[in-house]
Amino acid sequence: MSETADQELSGVAETSLIALYLRAMESQRPDGLTKDEKAVALIARLAPADVDRIKRFPMSDLNIASVIRRSLELDRQARAFLARHPAAAVVHMGCGLDMRFERVDNGRVEWYDLDLPDVIALRRKLIGDEAGRYHLMGTSLLEEAWLDAVSAHRPLLFLAEGLLMYLHEADVKWLVRTLRGRFPGAELAFDAFNPFHVWTNSMLFERKKIGAPLHWGIWRGQELEGWGDGIRLLDEWGWLDQPEPRVASLRRLRCIPLVGRVMRIYHYRLGEAAG
Repeated sequence: MSETADQELSGVAETSLIALYLRAMESQRPDGLTKDEKAVALIARLAPADVDRIKRFPMSDLNIASVIRRSLELDRQARAFLARHPAAAVVHMGCGLDMRFERVDNGRVEWYDLDLPDVIALRRKLIGDEAGRYHLMGTSLLEEAWLDAVSAHRPLLFLAEGLLMYLHEADVKWLVRTLRGRFPGAELAFDAFNPFHVWTNSMLFERKKIGAPLHWGIWRGQELEGWGDGIRLLDEWGWLDQPEPRVASLRRLRCIPLVGRVMRIYHYRLGEAAG
């Protein structure tokens, strides 16, 4: 019997299965950008109905490549942060069924995987429970209780992959300002679509009814710098910025904002640490 036969995920939570499926598909390519055998094994344990729904999501080669490159870049961001701060803490917001902790663990980091309660419950079934330096938090990102659970740690990196675009701007602004106020000097890295892509993807959701509609996007990372004192964009990355044969057909169009700024990863420092 499949592990998800008695547990239906929907809405934003369902996107965790989509991301897992894309990683599994990529891992089975001979020229795959990543090899994630655990993702392949986990997909084999899903209910057939879940897999059938996932397959309704657009699965073009360019789409898969963009998702995988995004994941690899956030892995790089986490490793770079831990190279500077080996004993830091990382909060992976909207972790889904991703196993980033296993990929970037340096043996010292305190790691928190956070997602909605039903996603964390499925994660416990499929992947395992928390132990040692690895912690699970089943809660809404917009609940404040989880902030207390990580408040003793410094420095802190907050990661969000495939998450913030599902929130409304007021909620994203609340989150960024709250992290800035509670954890001055923390760093935040997340991916975001441009507003036009948010609109087109929401139209796709209306037709396919898979995943969830998008709500928030930005054209430039500097937009968040106006949300509060000390919020500073450190760097950004786009999936068409660097050569890669899989995306060569679009890379020549990267100077056009609708293409080059479809999805980017933004990295911020949220104020200055005390002392």
